[in-house]
Amino acid sequence: MAYLAPTDFVTKMIDAGEAKIFMSTRDTLVRAYMAGAILALAAAFAITVTVQTGNPLAGAILFPVGFCLLYLLGFDLLTGVFTLCPLALIDKRPGVTLGGVLRNWTLVFFGNFAGALTVAVMMAIIFTTGFTEAPNVVGEKIGTIGEGRTVGYAAHGWAGMLTLFVRAVLCNWMVSTGVVGAMLSTSVSGKVIAMWMPIMLFFYMGFEHSIVNMYLFPSGLMLGGDFSFMDYLLWNELPTVLGNLVGGLAFVGLTLYSTHIRPGAARNTPARGIVTSPAE
Repeated sequence: MAYLAPTDFVTKMIDAGEAKIFMSTRDTLVRAYMAGAILALAAAFAITVTVQTGNPLAGAILFPVGFCLLYLLGFDLLTGVFTLCPLALIDKRPGVTLGGVLRNWTLVFFGNFAGALTVAVMMAIIFTTGFTEAPNVVGEKIGTIGEGRTVGYAAHGWAGMLTLFVRAVLCNWMVSTGVVGAMLSTSVSGKVIAMWMPIMLFFYMGFEHSIVNMYLFPSGLMLGGDFSFMDYLLWNELPTVLGNLVGGLAFVGLTLYSTHIRPGAARNTPARGIVTSPAE
């Protein structure tokens, strides 16, 4: 499981951000769509495991399978490009502009949303047998999640919004660490192990991930959750996107870049004295 030195994998992060900014619109949307769909399936899988076993840790341990698959296949999540693309701008790569970064973020957002929404519709059909009966126990759980993480935050006012934002910051601190994990090794097993750990942590801790929420909340609305689409946007998705941006860029992208690509000057150390023997 060959390990890359920090200067090498941070350079790979910058290269990846640059490549994503110059990617065609079609490829950006296709890769974002598939990433959103695969992560949504993983979320449905993890919630099913949690409900059936009664053990949230079991769901958290298994959820990263989706994250690992989508990154091994070269697909893109908004949380990842939040961290990678700005590095190419900061590094002053030729042709990279703020407009190019924002274009990438916009395309990936809508691609992720479309993929997650597709899976939300498909899973809602399964949970309700084609909308002909009440949701099963897993569907009921998803509706409850949607209520608690929208109107539940709103009930606390600005304290709820602060809690939501901090959970989103912590989420992408871990998720972007997982994105970097895919670059730490040149072997599949090494990549998977490095990605698995922080993703398991974020899911078990209940942090807020904007793409997972693109599945959970539209799905919750289809399954009878007692909240509105505006509740979802104002009291979850939009603050989560902002928190994910801050968490990934501030705690992962900029920290790694500043210390491995643009490190501070080394301190002067005192010269070591040379000890000679009496015979000399």
